Amino acid sequence: MYYVTKRLEISACHQLKLDYPSKCTRLHGHNWIITVHCRAKELNSMGMVEDFTLIKERIENYLDHGNLNDLLPFNPTAENIARWVCDAIPTCWRVDVQESEGNIASYEKD
Repeated sequence: MYYVTKRLEISACHQLKLDYPSKCTRLHGHNWIITVHCRAKELNSMGMVEDFTLIKERIENYLDHGNLNDLLPFNPTAENIARWVCDAIPTCWRVDVQESEGNIASYEKD
């Protein structure tokens, strides 16, 4: 099995829809760190698991300096973002989304 990891840093804002009082329901921003883990049993025709540039284009270039509520069709929690990223990259099997120093959400395909 081959593995590659791409670490992205983006700045983006969001506003959570919650059923309890929280300051996170107000528009606010984070400097997100998104770590994309990809794997493949065989390399593609170019000798890669996944092109790092493709990952950057699909994720960082789309989300960076944006309002995640406008860019994503769901409540933009770190958990939901992790799943969306994983689904956007064909060879991805795990994503870690860090929204602040002590808060990290992960999604892993079964």
